Amino acid sequence: MAQILADRRDVDFVLHEQLNVGQQLSQHERFSDFNRKAIDLVISEARNLAVKEILPTQTDGDRLGVHFENGKVTVPQSFHKAWKALRDGEWFATTEAPEFGGQGMPRSVAVAAADFLQAANFPFLMYMTLSHGAGKLVDTFGSEKLKKLFLKKVYSGEWSGTMMLTEPNAGSDVGALTTTATPNDDGTYSVVGNKIFISGGEHDLASNIIHPVLARIEGAPAGTAGISLFIVPKIWVNDDGSLGEPNDIVCTGIEEKMGIHGNATCSIAMGSKGKCRGYLIGEANKGMRAMFLMMNDARLMVANQGLACATAAYLYALNYARTRIQGRHLMKMMDKEAPGVPIIQHPDVRRMLMLMKVYVESIRSLSYYIASCLDTIATTEDKEEKTRLQGIVDFLIPIAKAYSTERGFDVCSLAVQVYGGYGYIKEYPVEQLLRDCRITSIYEGTNGIQAMDLLGRKLGQNGGRPIIDLGEEIRRGIAAAADVERTAPIAEKLEQALVRLEEVARHMGVTAMYGNLMTAAAHAHPFLDVCGDVITGWMLLWRARVAAEALAKNDTGKDAAFYEGQIKSAEFFTQVLLPVALGKMDAICAGGTAAIDICEDSFGGK
Repeated sequence: MAQILADRRDVDFVLHEQLNVGQQLSQHERFSDFNRKAIDLVISEARNLAVKEILPTQTDGDRLGVHFENGKVTVPQSFHKAWKALRDGEWFATTEAPEFGGQGMPRSVAVAAADFLQAANFPFLMYMTLSHGAGKLVDTFGSEKLKKLFLKKVYSGEWSGTMMLTEPNAGSDVGALTTTATPNDDGTYSVVGNKIFISGGEHDLASNIIHPVLARIEGAPAGTAGISLFIVPKIWVNDDGSLGEPNDIVCTGIEEKMGIHGNATCSIAMGSKGKCRGYLIGEANKGMRAMFLMMNDARLMVANQGLACATAAYLYALNYARTRIQGRHLMKMMDKEAPGVPIIQHPDVRRMLMLMKVYVESIRSLSYYIASCLDTIATTEDKEEKTRLQGIVDFLIPIAKAYSTERGFDVCSLAVQVYGGYGYIKEYPVEQLLRDCRITSIYEGTNGIQAMDLLGRKLGQNGGRPIIDLGEEIRRGIAAAADVERTAPIAEKLEQALVRLEEVARHMGVTAMYGNLMTAAAHAHPFLDVCGDVITGWMLLWRARVAAEALAKNDTGKDAAFYEGQIKSAEFFTQVLLPVALGKMDAICAGGTAAIDICEDSFGGK
C-alpha cells in the first residue's frame, strides 16, 4: 500500500512525453543541469522520502493530532523525524536560489516531486509549504536587512513561517480587518490585533516562526487600499541574527476540525501586552499586492493538494478493487458454480475507477502544465511570450484551484464507495483522505471566490487576451490530435465544445457588464466548472495523441497497456462527461434567475 502514493509511470509520462520537460529545460543556462537523468533522480528521491519518512506520519497526524496547552502547540513525535528529513534533503525551497538555501529547481520538477510528498501527508507538508511562502515574501519584497535576518533560516527549515490574513469579523473580506500597526522610533511597528484560522501558527517543529501579517497603519485609507504587510516573528530576532526575547504574540487556541488534524489551525493574539513588534515589508499600504504573490502560489499549492488526495485515493481504490473478491462475474450470474471475481470486473466499479482515472490524469497534467509555463516565463527573453504565458497562468489559477480540489474530493468520495463499508471505517486510509481533502475547496479563497475572480478579473483581463490565448493553445492541441487516426474523432468533439465554451464566455462577459451582474455571479461557479471540463478534455486529448503516436511505432512493449489506457481515458471523457458539460453550458446561457429572485423567507427554515 505504501508504494502507491502516485503512479510513477504517469508522472514520467507527463514530464517526459507530454511536456518534454527535460529537453526544454536543459536548453537554458539556468536549468542546464536538469536533463532527464537528473529529473528522474529528483523524483525518485522524493518518492523514497515520501514513502519512508512522511507516509508513516499520516495516521499519527490524524489520530494523535496536535495538542494545545498554555499557549504552546505540540505535534506528534513522528513529525519531528520527518521534519528533519525534509531539512536534511533541502526540500523547503526547492525552486529558490542556492545562495539562500534553495536548490534552483524548475517549477515543473518541483511540482512532480510534490506529487509524492503531498500524497504522503499534505497536512504535515503544510508546515513546510507555508514556510516557503513566507520566505518568498521576504525574498521578493524584503529589504537587505530582512533577507539577512530571515531568509536562509526559513528556507532551510530551521525556522518556519505562516500567512496571517483572516480575522474573526473579516473572514474573506480582508479589507475589513482591524489589526493595527503603529510606527516606532527605531523603524519597527507595534502591532495589535487578533487572527484566526492560521495554519501552522504555533508548533514545536522549529525554534522560531515568522508571521507575515496584514495590518493597517494608523491613518491609512479604509479597505484593501490601506493594508500593509509586516513580518512579525514569534521570537524577536536581534540585528546580529541571534534570537532575543519572545515577542508579544500568543496562540490562544486551536480548532478541532473535520480533517487535517495534524496541522495546527490557530487563533493568534498580537499585542495584548502592548509589546508586539514587527517590520514593514514592502511599501506602506501595498500589502495586498505583496500578499497576492503568496496567495497565487498558495492557490496552486492547494490545487496540488487536491491532486495529492485524488491520486492516493485512486490508487488505494484500484489496488483494493483488484484484490477484493466478491460476487460472480455478471455474465455468469446464473452459474452457481462460478467462482467469485475481483470487484474490478464489475461494470459499476469500472465506471467509478474510470471517473477517478480521468480526473487524476487531467488535473496532474494541468498542474504540471502550469508549472511548465512558469518555467518558460522564468527563462525566455521574449517579452511578448512572457506576457502571453503569464496571462494564461493567471487565467488558469482560479480554475486549477477550484476544479482540482472539487474533482479531488469527488475522487476521494468514489474511493470510499469502491471500498464499500470498509471505506467508511478508519482501518482503511480513504476515509481520512476524504476528510482531509474537504478543506481544499474552502481555504486560500473559497471556490466561490475563485469563480468570482475568474468572472470579475480574469475573463476581461487585458481586453480578454488571456482566454483568447488559451483557446489558441487548445486549438493547437486539437489540430495535432486531428492528424492522428485514433484521436481524430475525440478532437472533433472537443473542438465543438471549445466553440460552445467561447460563446458561453462572451455571454457571461456581456451579462456581467451590461446585463444583470447578480445573474452572472450566480452562474460564475458553473462557468468555472465548464472551463475546467474543456481544459480536462484538452489535457486528456493531448495525452491520448502522444500515446497513439507511441503505439503507432509498434515498439511500446510493456507500455502498450498504459498507452491504451490514455486513449480510453479521452474516449470515456468524450462519451460520458463532455455531453454533461455541454448541458451545463446550455443552462448557463439560459440564465436562470430563481436563485436571485427568491426572497429570503422562501428558503424556509423558520
